[in-house]
Amino acid sequence: MEKPKHNPLAQLMRQPKIFVKLPSNGEYWPESSLSKSVNGEYPVFSMTAKDELLLKTPDALMNGQAVVDLIQSCMPNISNAWDTPNIDLDAILIAIRLATYGEMMETTIEIGSGNEFTYSVDLRTLLDQLYQSINWQSRIEVNEQMVLHVRPLTYRDVSKTSVQTFESQKIISAVNDSSLSDEEKIKTFRESFAKLTEVTVGLVASSVYKIESTAGTTDEQEFIQEFMNNCDKSVFDAVKNHLDKMREQNMLKPIMVSTTPEMQEQGAAETIEVPIIFDPANFFA
Repeated sequence: MEKPKHNPLAQLMRQPKIFVKLPSNGEYWPESSLSKSVNGEYPVFSMTAKDELLLKTPDALMNGQAVVDLIQSCMPNISNAWDTPNIDLDAILIAIRLATYGEMMETTIEIGSGNEFTYSVDLRTLLDQLYQSINWQSRIEVNEQMVLHVRPLTYRDVSKTSVQTFESQKIISAVNDSSLSDEEKIKTFRESFAKLTEVTVGLVASSVYKIESTAGTTDEQEFIQEFMNNCDKSVFDAVKNHLDKMREQNMLKPIMVSTTPEMQEQGAAETIEVPIIFDPANFFA
């Protein structure tokens, strides 16, 4: 029997550059999607040339597959990045960029009438900010009769919404420029908005993983989905508003930076906010 070959170059291949913690501490991940570490820290490898090229493929970026492949390539403990809770996503992307290009990232600041300046952001500072600010509250007390438990949206959920929104916008743009009658345009608009509404309602329902009530308790997604489709508007709104609040609280905030005398001469204040945009096509450029 032929012995398996050993690549003599194996020791020269990628090695972990850094180790990071997940803001979620590994919660809300299916067991099959994340191999949890003992100490809560996960190895992060730098990107390969293949990873970098994939991020330049429009279709793969649009449907989210490029980001999924990137995460699974650079963080081997993650076997299914579609299940990444959105409270972990920013930290993972920052860690991969840090492991690939180093601690500093240049970003463009626009001041006054189109004047642009370059500012260097310390990615480790951003990671520290995320660890300190992430605070997911899963319990929603709707009323005396009912308590709902919610999880963060996954990357699959976010991508699905983005694709549906993009497709709806394309349809609306195409219809506006078409020679269809007003009646046909209205019909097309309604169908497009109906699909988008269905996705939105489905996302809110899928965020609920358990319902406790005086009538009984369930964690069966089939029953939860049926309930959310037929509950009072006040119950649905309570869940949606809570998710919106959690998203706003746990998103990466703009950083405050001090401006230079040159920037102040162009009309900038002494300190300004610098937003960090996580567009994979640009963030890893």
